[in-house]
Amino acid sequence: MEDFIAFGKPHFGEAEIAAVTRVLESGWVGMGPETETFERELAAYLTSPEVVAVSSCTAALLLSLRVLGIGPGDEVICPSLTWCSTANAALYLGAIPVFADVRPDTLCLDPEDVARAVTPRTRAVVVVHFGGLAADVGALSALLPSRCVLVEDAAHALGARYPQGGLVGSSGNLCCFSFYANKTLSTGEGGAIALPDGADAARLRSLRQHGLESDAWQRYSTRRGRISDLSELGYKANYTDLQAAIGRVQLTRQQEFAARRLAVAEYYATALDGLGLAFQHGCTEPRHARHLFAVRLPEDSRRSRDDIVRDMREAGIGVSVHYPPLHPMPLYSGSPPRRLPVTDAVAPRLMTLPIGPLVGLGEAERVVAALRRVVGG
Repeated sequence: MEDFIAFGKPHFGEAEIAAVTRVLESGWVGMGPETETFERELAAYLTSPEVVAVSSCTAALLLSLRVLGIGPGDEVICPSLTWCSTANAALYLGAIPVFADVRPDTLCLDPEDVARAVTPRTRAVVVVHFGGLAADVGALSALLPSRCVLVEDAAHALGARYPQGGLVGSSGNLCCFSFYANKTLSTGEGGAIALPDGADAARLRSLRQHGLESDAWQRYSTRRGRISDLSELGYKANYTDLQAAIGRVQLTRQQEFAARRLAVAEYYATALDGLGLAFQHGCTEPRHARHLFAVRLPEDSRRSRDDIVRDMREAGIGVSVHYPPLHPMPLYSGSPPRRLPVTDAVAPRLMTLPIGPLVGLGEAERVVAALRRVVGG
């Protein structure tokens, strides 16, 4: 429908088109100098010593766990209320995802339940900055044994600030971002890992390119052009200069995009007052990047979440569900069974409203008007 308000769409303008055209006309569209420049610019934005661009946030999570030594039989704690990539990164390496509960106010991992989930086999925790809300990674780290590493799934959280200050990505943990179509910085697909250690960054750059010591640009931009011997099995998980050209422009527009998301979030938080909906903690604060605007129906709601989502979409409003919990799904039947009472209670009542750089206050007013009709219907 022409007037359908999408859950989230990228905002590409003349500058992004010109950047892509420039790369196309250069004759080099694979991973090369544009990717290297994007990595440096993103690292400066995040105040992270290193950034490695990869093909997706899924690849970023997999490579992060790999470089940290996670392997068969290791346990990796993560939330169940997340996209499947968070848990699958462990499965790809033969490790075992162990699901922990979230806090009802933040929808991020509950540090105390993470501590209860730790066993002698626990080697890592993947914390998700749900919806864009920066989790308190310091509080979580303080409860973990020294053998456990912390990886941040920041697919939603580019631009969010930790409770103690500093942008997500500057903590010193390996921090994984997504540049999928609806993210706060979009290059269609792609991802990146922010990290502090140059040696780990060098290994990640090798692993993203089959385990080779040099990529195609490095080989073919010199006269030698020799492919190095392989000593480690890697992956095909590289970024491209076409994507990087878009990403460099999108990075300069983050302040503009953030202001638009904040204006809509503030409007939702005010205009939806009185409907009995619960909002995610910090949804209008600097701690939140507002990739998602999550609302939760009251326990005594007269209508189910799924019925409301269906009616909203029929009314031309792209309300969505983030996420069906992972722990009941057959793929994860090998994970240790654990009670997740908060996840089980809140997930069936969660839905996300349209927000993004192309959702203005006019569209937000339509969303609120439709939601008032549907919830009260």
